[in-house]
Amino acid sequence: MTVPADKILHLADDLTVGRLGYGAMQLPGPGVWGPPRDHTTALAVLRRAVELGVSHIDTSDFYGPHVANDLIKEALHPYPDHLVIATKVGVVRDEWHGFEAAAEPQRLREQVDENLLRLGRDRLDLVYLRVGGDGLLFPSEAPFAESFEALAELRQRGLIRHLGLSGVTVAQLAEARAIAPVAAVQNRLHLFDRSGADVLSACEDAGIAFTAYFPLAAGMLRPGLDLSQAPPGMAPSAAQLAVLDEIGGRYGATRIQAALAWLLGHSPVTLAIPGTSSLVHLEENMAAADLVLSDDDLAVLNKLA
Repeated sequence: MTVPADKILHLADDLTVGRLGYGAMQLPGPGVWGPPRDHTTALAVLRRAVELGVSHIDTSDFYGPHVANDLIKEALHPYPDHLVIATKVGVVRDEWHGFEAAAEPQRLREQVDENLLRLGRDRLDLVYLRVGGDGLLFPSEAPFAESFEALAELRQRGLIRHLGLSGVTVAQLAEARAIAPVAAVQNRLHLFDRSGADVLSACEDAGIAFTAYFPLAAGMLRPGLDLSQAPPGMAPSAAQLAVLDEIGGRYGATRIQAALAWLLGHSPVTLAIPGTSSLVHLEENMAAADLVLSDDDLAVLNKLA
């Protein structure tokens, strides 16, 4: 299958991915904990994603924990040659099912080993160091440089092909690049949250891929949801959603597809990794790859945040 040039991104000389990928965070049970509600459907979603052209799956061994990686291996191993699996380290789950920073060098080595084992790989394609620069994770006590140096050493040993960063500041990105090449950054960015704009700009300047997590506002764009219980400032307003619906409708597209098309049109270095445990939602998400918004519509959507 030949993929148009504007739908792929070269992260490195030996690492090319489709700009619309798949995030595995929704595969485990509620709260990203335990087995999926429907094991058979979870496997079907992964297989269908690849059938639809996904060449980039984003995961982590702390999804479940272990559940997402185990499902990926069960569904897709042996993996297609073109499939890139990116994972994250620097976090473990605590006894209350919370997310806890764990970026000490030895713990990172253990997490890399666990990802290799669970995914059934000899080398990981892309490993992000997850840190707390975006305020969504309490930072590790380990110095940032020591953590990234530990992963750079594993890259030198051949266990990791390329390194990435997740949840970082512009300063942390610069600090990491002085240690080893950074192929991608994964920070929060979506139509209604531009808090990662400064990091995105730094990635554009350096030619680094920017993988947007929560590309669909953490699921809050799905029609029919009661957004009144969302944390203040987190949920889009009715007026914002009306604009999105109106623009999407002109293309015969849903608000989900319009939001993903905006993200891919917003910058030449953005990647989107919408996640779902639903085959219907997967089909809807992936159809956004063929939606190209006009410059005027992109400008209108740019003003929503």
